[in-house]
Amino acid sequence: MKKIAFFVFLLAVSVAAGRAQESRQDISLSGAALIEPHVSSSTNVYLGANTAYGALLSYRFMLTPSSAVEANYGITYQNTFHFTINGYQNGVSVLTRTQEMSAAYVRTFHYRKFNPFLEGGPGSLIFLPIRNIGTSDIDVKKQTEIGGIYGAGIAYEISPSFDIRAEYRGLVVKVPNFGLSSANSGIDLATNKWYNVNEPVIGVAYHF
Repeated sequence: MKKIAFFVFLLAVSVAAGRAQESRQDISLSGAALIEPHVSSSTNVYLGANTAYGALLSYRFMLTPSSAVEANYGITYQNTFHFTINGYQNGVSVLTRTQEMSAAYVRTFHYRKFNPFLEGGPGSLIFLPIRNIGTSDIDVKKQTEIGGIYGAGIAYEISPSFDIRAEYRGLVVKVPNFGLSSANSGIDLATNKWYNVNEPVIGVAYHF
């Protein structure tokens, strides 16, 4: 009886190990920060924003042992965009929640338990103004800007099913104006510029 139980145990371990080796998908949940640079423009509009903190959910499907495609969804809690405009004394503040939707090709390099990777692809940021006392103009509108993402990071395998990931991601999109421009508003927040939003992330991935 003991031999049978031991055999069943070994069989279960072998099946689990085989499944782990055959894993072609993973899902990860990470903490993220969106760090937006200061923007100065020829339109006399100047933009600064504090750091936004949130979460990033990612799904990867392995095409080969070293190549994958990835889909991402991210959301931040809130941060403030402050526009300084020549001739407008107090400027405009917009309290914002930001969503990310993106896809990427991922190339991984394997070094034992350390797996560096590079990624790049299309992406978008959705700027969602929050209309409360943190927003000084009630005419601001939701805005979606389409651009691209790129990144580099490293994954450390802590078991056949889990790894820890740390990554720098850059999101390149047009600077938002929240629907306030000279064409449709008395206040023009358009900078007519693109910017690189820095996004460091760290989290845990589960392979299945």
